[in-house]
Amino acid sequence: MENIGIIGIGKMGGAILSALIKAGKRVIIYNRTQSDLDQFKGMDNVTIAKSNVDLVKGSKYVIVAVKPAAYPTVAEEVRDHLTDEHVIISIAASYTIEKLENIFPGRKFIMGMPNVPAMIKEAMSAICPNERVTEEELKTVIEIFECFGRVAQIEEDKFAAFTAACGSLPAFVYMFIEAASEAAVLNGMSRKDSYEYIAQTVVGSAKLLLEGGDHPAKLKDDVTSPSGTTIEGVKALEQRAFRAAIIEALDATAKKYREM
Repeated sequence: MENIGIIGIGKMGGAILSALIKAGKRVIIYNRTQSDLDQFKGMDNVTIAKSNVDLVKGSKYVIVAVKPAAYPTVAEEVRDHLTDEHVIISIAASYTIEKLENIFPGRKFIMGMPNVPAMIKEAMSAICPNERVTEEELKTVIEIFECFGRVAQIEEDKFAAFTAACGSLPAFVYMFIEAASEAAVLNGMSRKDSYEYIAQTVVGSAKLLLEGGDHPAKLKDDVTSPSGTTIEGVKALEQRAFRAAIIEALDATAKKYREM
């Protein structure tokens, strides 16, 4: 596989880099803050570029992992050094195919959307290539994303829904865990234990859904015994419009994505 470049070693760029290193990929990195690069000095398969231009010259696949506001600056720096062989991989929520075409005219690029669990190689990512990307290049990009989790190729018009359902959802899951912890503490459990037990329950519930193949409603019903404890909690959630709140939160996220 040709070298992979990563511009920007923040939380997401750093998570992707760590996963690629563990997968044995050859990576070239650059970040404006030198201290973020120092920890990778001397590592096998990692080259620290002197500039964004230097990085582009040494890479075929270039992951742009800077903040959306910095995209035009990066594009201005590297635009004249991009060739027909380069594949730009954007992971900024606000950059559509049209916007990427405006700043990287005539080039191959892919919209990408990983999520925070990339930090532990459990991301759910989506990608969407423009028409210039070849099948072989798309296959390589999929392999890159699989280094830090699962990946799905989706159509561009599905990215708003994906951003809501996967990109932003971890924040809502953490809010749920935090709230569940409050209830556990209220009923006598320690804060430390509550986070561990609740997080493992969330992990196990998700794995059961993924591996068992049953509908979420059936899994919920399997836990909900007649006149039992769980149905009392379900009743309380329904009285407080739990489902409607989730739907509205994700819909608001999707609408914001479309406005960006």
